[in-house]
Amino acid sequence: MRAKIIQAVRLFFIEKGYLEVETPCLIPAPAPELHIDAVCAGTAFLQTSPELCMKRLLAAGYPKIFQICRCFREAERGEAHLPEFAMLEWYHAGADYMGLMDECEEMIIDVSRTAGFGHKIRYEAHEIDLRKPWLRIPLRDAFHQYASLSLEDALSSGRFDEVMVAEIEPNLGFPKPAFLYDYPASLAALARIKKDDPRVAERFELYVAGLELANAFSELTDPQEQEARFQREREKRRDLGKTTYPPPEKFLRALPHMPESAGIALGVDRLAMLFCNQRSIDNVVSFTPEEL
Repeated sequence: MRAKIIQAVRLFFIEKGYLEVETPCLIPAPAPELHIDAVCAGTAFLQTSPELCMKRLLAAGYPKIFQICRCFREAERGEAHLPEFAMLEWYHAGADYMGLMDECEEMIIDVSRTAGFGHKIRYEAHEIDLRKPWLRIPLRDAFHQYASLSLEDALSSGRFDEVMVAEIEPNLGFPKPAFLYDYPASLAALARIKKDDPRVAERFELYVAGLELANAFSELTDPQEQEARFQREREKRRDLGKTTYPPPEKFLRALPHMPESAGIALGVDRLAMLFCNQRSIDNVVSFTPEEL
């Protein structure tokens, strides 16, 4: 079933005119993110995401690209986490995060149909209806509906991730998949700030039956702003005693040439969990780290 899912994903993008690309797993400088730790490999690092290299390809003139690849993150292990995992990323020049929601819907519906599931799937005790339209929920509304404190209080107290995992995520993606969108500007990462509301970034995450599947942005193309964000993240990592990565200078030099675009990272293993109705990621991979 995992093989069928991956083959269906690849077929969808090829039929949509996307170019399949391959970028190196071993890179000199990952994007500095506070809560994502890269695996050191000699004088370089194993990629936590193919994002920086794929955006350089966008800047070089390839407008629609996708990749299914291996990614690595230090000390990530749990029911839905592995230190080595499969990632699907795609980028679409001329699109924004709202358009990418439409494309994400279309892709997963098409994969479900091609893999023989149709428009409904079962995950644990839940029947999930994949037919459009999917739910679209502003992050602020989700905090108002499900959280025990406001979005502002969660951010100021450093409890944002805790509240998301414990109180909000378990309620998302029933009976239809849900896009949670418009994250605070302070959590923009590599996303563009919304033009008509500078308080938020054009970012969304996709949830199905409480399982986070994807993270997506309208891409930031301002090299000065991106470098400033990277510097802030490096300082936060240094203050916590974490590894501080070298600046990804070649990516920053390419950024002014990148067109307005949107990109998304989707966990292939989690997609397999969903379609195979498996609560543990261990059941949809050939080997877990403990079996090696």
